[in-house]
Amino acid sequence: MSTAVAPPPFAARATAVGGSPVRDILSVVGRSGMINFAGGLPAPELFDAAGVAAAFREVLEGTPARALQYATTEGEPVLREALARRTADRGLPTDADDVLVTTGSQQALSLLAQALVDPGDTVLVERPCYLAAIQAFSFAGARVVAVPGDADGVDPEELDRLTVQLRPKLFYSVPTFQNPTGRTVPLERRTAVAEVAARRGLWLVEDDPYGELRFEGRRVPWIASLDGARDRTALLGSFSKVMAPGLRLGWLRAPAALLRACAVAKQAADLHTPTVNQLAAARYLADRDLDAHVRTVAAAYGQRRDALLAGLAEALPPGSTWTRPEGGMFVWARLPDGHDTGALLREAVAEGVAYVPGAPFHCDAPDPATLRLCFVTHTPDEIRLGLERLARVLRNPAVTSPR
Repeated sequence: MSTAVAPPPFAARATAVGGSPVRDILSVVGRSGMINFAGGLPAPELFDAAGVAAAFREVLEGTPARALQYATTEGEPVLREALARRTADRGLPTDADDVLVTTGSQQALSLLAQALVDPGDTVLVERPCYLAAIQAFSFAGARVVAVPGDADGVDPEELDRLTVQLRPKLFYSVPTFQNPTGRTVPLERRTAVAEVAARRGLWLVEDDPYGELRFEGRRVPWIASLDGARDRTALLGSFSKVMAPGLRLGWLRAPAALLRACAVAKQAADLHTPTVNQLAAARYLADRDLDAHVRTVAAAYGQRRDALLAGLAEALPPGSTWTRPEGGMFVWARLPDGHDTGALLREAVAEGVAYVPGAPFHCDAPDPATLRLCFVTHTPDEIRLGLERLARVLRNPAVTSPR
């Protein structure tokens, strides 16, 4: 009997790019009673379950043959038209042909990486950056480089310098209620980014999954709507944070040639996003007032943000700092030098509370003293309880003293 030969190894990218620490944390913090500040999970009690169920019921009863059939790669026309109207109403003229429906906005990010990035290309990102964006671009073989910035986002002069030096393919940004920091880039800074992209020949990828969840302040226009950016910006959107993440519905608005390249990449990935989900979402938009629902959700999230912010001074060690987002889902905190939030996570989980250490959100040298807190999943009372548990870990000298 001959000896079996091992099959060939995995592709290099499959072993070079690690999994998501956030997903790994979620897999171990699901036990009853856990206060989970780790995952960016919308509050399930705020889902409009009745409205979504009615939309699915009407679609399946009224047009079952269409709902259960294959669809075009670009997406169901009725949903693309609705998305185009919503985008145009928010200040960016858009037709249905400008929109590609994706299986969550994370797929849109993956498609853009496939369409724009060759192995060895450079991609510029914020510091810190949405973790799954680092994964998507790294998996495509990109060299991911962080652009220095401040509380208002990326430094346009540094963006310009690195664009000249490295000749990157694109700059990726979450300018509104960023994940993980919660910060919002002001209009002046957005305009400067658009000017760099126009002057240096750079694609912009503007990810906006949280923009509708505003509690206070005034909406800032998309970078995609600014002069110099319209012909080079891919704008990503999602229903995950405003309708339901289980629908896995996102979209991509981009210039025609880039949209076509992403459609070809999507054909290789999944042919099309599930038809029944698309039609149910379109039905929901036609029958229900999504904007009114979002206002209700945002008001509740604002109260939860306030509960978190009110308790951080007592929960974190003296000398800690944190952001105050005007919307979205996240607060970013930094403990004093010498603290390592990754090393402290095990003790926190043992106390019944979880967070995400800040290190994975960096593609360069990480800051071990940082952490991300999601404030939307739990009620204010649960948040206060979680902060009490967090204080027992983070303010315990025996645990947090620098080693």
